[in-house]
Amino acid sequence: MLLSIFLICVLLGSVVGFCAGLLGIGGGLIIVPALVYLLPPLGIDHHLVMPMALGTSLATIVVTSFSAALAHHRNKNIPWLLAKQLMIAIALGSLLGAFIADLLSVDALKNTFAIAVFLLSSYMFFTIHNTRKNKVIINNEDEKLPSNIIVKGIGFFTGILASLMGIAGGAVLVPVLSYFKVPLRQAIGVATVSGMIVAIFGASGYVIAGFGEVNLPEYSLGYVYLPALLGIIITSSFFAPIGVKAASKLPVRTIKKSFAIFLMLVAVKMILS
Repeated sequence: MLLSIFLICVLLGSVVGFCAGLLGIGGGLIIVPALVYLLPPLGIDHHLVMPMALGTSLATIVVTSFSAALAHHRNKNIPWLLAKQLMIAIALGSLLGAFIADLLSVDALKNTFAIAVFLLSSYMFFTIHNTRKNKVIINNEDEKLPSNIIVKGIGFFTGILASLMGIAGGAVLVPVLSYFKVPLRQAIGVATVSGMIVAIFGASGYVIAGFGEVNLPEYSLGYVYLPALLGIIITSSFFAPIGVKAASKLPVRTIKKSFAIFLMLVAVKMILS
């Protein structure tokens, strides 16, 4: 069974990487629901499945987000003054989110994830027709950024929510920063490096929160399940560039709309199950 889960996660990593490159979505939206269904056959206690899915998802994002953040830095897409203000608040929020998740009941945690996924997928569905408009880049150096307090508040809230969902937080951060007139390319760059911080501190929080839990399965590091982590990261980074290339050939808007509907159905099923 352990080998089967590992091989399934290798396949899952290829799907996650391809979809990330094709649709520009974070892997956590796919990884968490998949692990929720893959982990119970291992005999993992019901109340441990959700935190382990979230912690493992964040651990995979540490690896995948680093290369993306490095690429954005090389392309000068990251305004570091804004990013540094966000990073401290996001780190604190991510740690807090992991400990909150450890305190919540499995149903509360599952429903929080499902409702947030439903809202994000609905946003994805209803804004697809604005994709081309949103790609317009504003290069106005005098564009006012949010105040320091607002930036820290955004970062802290994003860190908590992303940690509770097991995602990098770009789906939350990019729309919010765009609302405050941050150029889209820079918003994506900031979200990428912030996602790396979310993953590092969020995953660390899940590792710490899981220590002392007597019913964890073998090969676990806190709430991070290492065989699933290894299987996913082996293929996700390799398939992401393939997804990027496919984006120029496939009807991405149609695929994105279908994927958004799929996420809505997954969210509803998680709430009702």
